[in-house]
Amino acid sequence: MLKSILKGMVIGIANIIPGVSGGTMAVSMGIYDKLIYSVTHLFSEFKKSLKFILPIGIGMILGIIGLSFLIELLFDHFPIQTNLFFIGLILGGLPAIFAKVKSQPIRLPHVLSFLVFFGIVVGMAAIGEVDKAAGILNFNLVNCIILFLIGIVAAATMVIPGVSGSMVLMLLGYYNSIIETINNLIRSLVDFNMSGIIQGVLVLVPFGIGVVVGIFAIAKLIEIIFAKFPYLAYWAIIGLIIASPFAIVLMNDFSGINLVAILTGAVCLVAGCFIAYKLGEE
Repeated sequence: MLKSILKGMVIGIANIIPGVSGGTMAVSMGIYDKLIYSVTHLFSEFKKSLKFILPIGIGMILGIIGLSFLIELLFDHFPIQTNLFFIGLILGGLPAIFAKVKSQPIRLPHVLSFLVFFGIVVGMAAIGEVDKAAGILNFNLVNCIILFLIGIVAAATMVIPGVSGSMVLMLLGYYNSIIETINNLIRSLVDFNMSGIIQGVLVLVPFGIGVVVGIFAIAKLIEIIFAKFPYLAYWAIIGLIIASPFAIVLMNDFSGINLVAILTGAVCLVAGCFIAYKLGEE
């Protein structure tokens, strides 16, 4: 139970960091296949699926809500070390994925699958941050519909390994607004500010409903793809995962790099790989 919660926390934190994919973290933690299966069979195998999903879901909520401030501070004060730590978490899951395809000879479709999805992630990162003030999100019918649709898109990309849901939110222009709303809701809860709590809930509920719908929709599609084209799917995931470190580098400023940052960053990179490896063990 505790290990599953920790895995969920890693996935949750990853989903709020531009350039880092929650789906990739699920792969690195060794739970991606089981997570997709549990989501798509939640109603047909309710008890079994809920037993698997619940601790991971709890961990994700704790990671997103409880550690968002800490992650923000770490990125502000130790950007190089923090980014290298997440790159380590990503790379730590690669051996498990390569093990799934090593029995199959590499063919041209596999190479194309790798290159296409590698290019998609790097290309999205190269576009850069275009988050505008999609505004201060207020509660009205139009915003509810928009937030619901944005939630579907964000959730779908969160589930796909290598694609950062937060980066997609940024490209759509809603990342800063959503993160600000979450942080304001947390502050309102701490201060017991009822008007702030109500405002935050009214904004985040349609977004949350969209997230749930998006997760179920894309999970079913992914399950079908894995059933029909497993090796193409795994090579696509390898492309997405290997592209993720490049995306992180492209989306962050490493101008303050120095010898101390390199050495401590290397330690963080190794630590991330080790944690991903250990959490990925059955």
